[in-house]
Amino acid sequence: MMADNPTLKLSAARNLHLAAQGLLTPPAKNATKKQLLATIRQMAALQIDTINVVARSPYLVLWSRLGSYETVWLNELLEEGKLFEYWSHEACFLPIEDYYLYRHQMIAPHGLGWKFNQRWLLENKKEVELVRKQIHSNGASRSLDFAKRDGKAGGWWEWKPEKRSLEVLFTMGELMVAKRHNFQRVYDLRERVHPKWEDQHDLIHPLECQRQQVLLAVKALGCAKATWITDYFRMAKLDASNQAAALAEQGLLLTANVAGWDTPVYVHPDHADLLEQAAEGNLKATATQILSPFDPVVWDRKRAIELFDFDYKLECYTPAEKRRYGYFSLPILRRGAIIGRMDAKAHRQQGRFEVKSLHMEAEVKISATLVRDVIGSITKFAQWHGTPELDLSSLKTTEFYHNNS
Repeated sequence: MMADNPTLKLSAARNLHLAAQGLLTPPAKNATKKQLLATIRQMAALQIDTINVVARSPYLVLWSRLGSYETVWLNELLEEGKLFEYWSHEACFLPIEDYYLYRHQMIAPHGLGWKFNQRWLLENKKEVELVRKQIHSNGASRSLDFAKRDGKAGGWWEWKPEKRSLEVLFTMGELMVAKRHNFQRVYDLRERVHPKWEDQHDLIHPLECQRQQVLLAVKALGCAKATWITDYFRMAKLDASNQAAALAEQGLLLTANVAGWDTPVYVHPDHADLLEQAAEGNLKATATQILSPFDPVVWDRKRAIELFDFDYKLECYTPAEKRRYGYFSLPILRRGAIIGRMDAKAHRQQGRFEVKSLHMEAEVKISATLVRDVIGSITKFAQWHGTPELDLSSLKTTEFYHNNS
């Protein structure tokens, strides 16, 4: 029987985290749509990003866990009402059963967030009402269904008024994303997309929502320092009653120690068996996978440093001359460690997957087995992506090199 507050080796804590994230062992063959939904539920949030130099991030995050699968399943699950979109860690696909955790944010004035403030509603009442009327009368609509009047395109500050109104109404919960068409949002009324929800019956207190999100974050993380928890869903400061230590005192969380750390980690009771296996050294990491920059394993830079000793920053927003690892470098996970990163580009029309650079962490020992594992994972990704020709010609050498070389 496992002792209270067991002490884990750092490698065991990593493996517990990877097990909770579905990344401990290689994917099984013949993934199904049901498994895809289960994978999103396991992570609790699938971050959305539109950069597509390789597969768009949500598809890559799922591939890392499922292997080859049909990307259309993600939109099908959204259309079927098993998923919804909202602001969580960032914009995310979320399990529909967790809608209640976010509803109070939608209807509270402060829930609009820094990107979507009430000034827009007050200063653009006419535009907002036109958007409301069109969707009420004409049904689900894209931003493209509204005429562009100002000739501008680009980010938030250059969105046409209708697009900004759609996003504000989405953030307020008046609209939901009914589906995506060519990865663009199609908006419809909340009551048509999620007709089962009734505020007067289904709302729960925000503090209880916060508590449930803390528990869900710890479960998704496998093991978590208290300082890691709020980032997972970008939560505000926790109420004292919802601090991890308080929840552990109530028996809602388990505690453990990690050798060399001066603060405990917390584990969800649903992972008690995994914790016992980790403590006994029986969780073995065998997967080698390419990760998205927006994978939950690395989206918190501080956590990635503390848990994996991996300092990761996405450099696509950094001027080209200042980039160290490339525009869209992808972390490489191998057997419980993040061993390096790859900058790549998929040339879809040519069926060619270009590996621009490979950087191994300084302490990684290069071996034939490591090379086989990494190239094998890259090859599988390229094949699934529809770019089966693996192009290594951009590398300084066809072998790996360390990031300090």
